[in-house]
Amino acid sequence: MYQLLPCRDRVPLDTPLELHPLPNSITWAGAIAYLDRDGVLNKGSPNYINSPSEIITLPKAGTCVAELRRSGMRVAVVTNQSPIGRGLWDSENLANIHDKLQAALLLEDSDALIDLFLHSPYPPYNDAWARKPRPGMLEAARQLIDYADSGEDWSDFELKFGRKWTHRPSEERSVMVGDRMSDMEAARAFNVRGLLCPADLGLSGVIDQILETN
Repeated sequence: MYQLLPCRDRVPLDTPLELHPLPNSITWAGAIAYLDRDGVLNKGSPNYINSPSEIITLPKAGTCVAELRRSGMRVAVVTNQSPIGRGLWDSENLANIHDKLQAALLLEDSDALIDLFLHSPYPPYNDAWARKPRPGMLEAARQLIDYADSGEDWSDFELKFGRKWTHRPSEERSVMVGDRMSDMEAARAFNVRGLLCPADLGLSGVIDQILETN
């Protein structure tokens, strides 16, 4: 099960991650906003988002991402993308979609940087640890962002999943935002607060709840 791991765009999962400084020289205190993509940042589709041209950001998505970062949170996108595993299109197409999404968010607010994009390319029948409702993407995001912030030598970095990851940091100030119950189930499995957002509003529908407690 743990062999079917999350993926990053264009690089291996354990490639050193470079974090951009938080706005206003804020020191990061460990909070992460784990965000689903479709229905949270951009409009979803029953037939998947198949090309960069299909990216339409939801209301105030860029502003909301920027507000999360200005509040001291790191931001990780964790998205199921089974079209890759089904052979409908490849991971480079997904990376191009994410490039378009990031550009659209930054066009709205220059602080709207996504710290990390992770995806699960596996179809549901693979029962992959990386695919929500399992928590593999959240586990990887936490470890990658923590290690990048630590400044330690990446040659010593080792990702651990499930029961093999025994020394876990607190997720008390973190949050998982999604528009589906699989997102909420992943949040419960990871022991992080989950917020279900309306798919037509996305992140803007729950941003006040996040900022009130952060």
